[in-house]
Amino acid sequence: MAIDLGTANTLVYVKGRGIVLSEPSVVAYHVKDGIKKVLAVGEDAKLMLGRTPGSIEAIRPMREGVIADFDVAEEMIKYFIRKVHKRSTFSKPKIIVCVPHGATPVEKRAIRQSVLSAGARRAGLIAEPIAAAIGAGMPITDPTGNMVVDIGGGTTEVAVLSLGDIVYARSVRVGGDRMDEAIISYLRRQQNLLIGESTAERIKTSIGTARMPDDGRGASMKVRGRDLLNGVPKEIEVTQAQIAEALSEPVQQICEAVMTALEATPPDLAADIVDRGVMLTGGGALLGDLDLALREQTGLAVSIADESLNCVALGTGKALEYEKQLRHAIDYDS
Repeated sequence: MAIDLGTANTLVYVKGRGIVLSEPSVVAYHVKDGIKKVLAVGEDAKLMLGRTPGSIEAIRPMREGVIADFDVAEEMIKYFIRKVHKRSTFSKPKIIVCVPHGATPVEKRAIRQSVLSAGARRAGLIAEPIAAAIGAGMPITDPTGNMVVDIGGGTTEVAVLSLGDIVYARSVRVGGDRMDEAIISYLRRQQNLLIGESTAERIKTSIGTARMPDDGRGASMKVRGRDLLNGVPKEIEVTQAQIAEALSEPVQQICEAVMTALEATPPDLAADIVDRGVMLTGGGALLGDLDLALREQTGLAVSIADESLNCVALGTGKALEYEKQLRHAIDYDS
């Protein structure tokens, strides 16, 4: 099995069957006398985010690509493994999990421990940029430079790969979550409207864009939230131009990370990247016009991977299938 433990979504890939599960990384639990009892995981728990009574908590155990709440994360991994198991026979699977390139040894150990205590026989770790590049179908085992930008929920990974390994990589803690926060704070500042995380995410996926619309306004949508001046719920209209302005800072940080990576790339590999361009993967790559914004900054051809949401899981799964060729990229021990 291969697991893409994401800040926003967790995907599970089973050898020979492809991706069998894709659910939000959210856990809802009930606290009674200091004991946590898990109520719902995944889709059901996501509906509870921001809408729970006092006795129930809905949280996301992953923050910025690494485990923030150890026990809850372990329960979540157990639940997902069990859910896939029901339909299959093997008892203790070998599992490969992808981790952000910038994860510290402590964070890596936490992920490995969680997977092992959730019932895995062996747990291997693979760097997220490598998995994303494999999933996007890039020829990473060739001696040529490939640049991949994986924009997830919590982190953006920019990496230059050659000969099946990372030549240079940089992990910035900017991703889909940071974009949602930017939208929330923008509407609070400019419109005196307070909205929740799920509303912000809906705005981002419906009309979010990385650059100003040509007509200076763009599409619009109705948004409901709480008026901060008199405390009553109200509905306003937001336009694409406003959202582009709200997202300008996180988008700029992603562009800067790409520029820094290009500056640090050895000249021969940089020449290859001019030929091949940059590949965007991850859910954040679906943000409107992000490829154009990057193209304007870098002058390189920027393309979006076909199944950008599933790239990392597909790549981690392929690493399972071609384990021998990628032996150096998968870390089983420590």
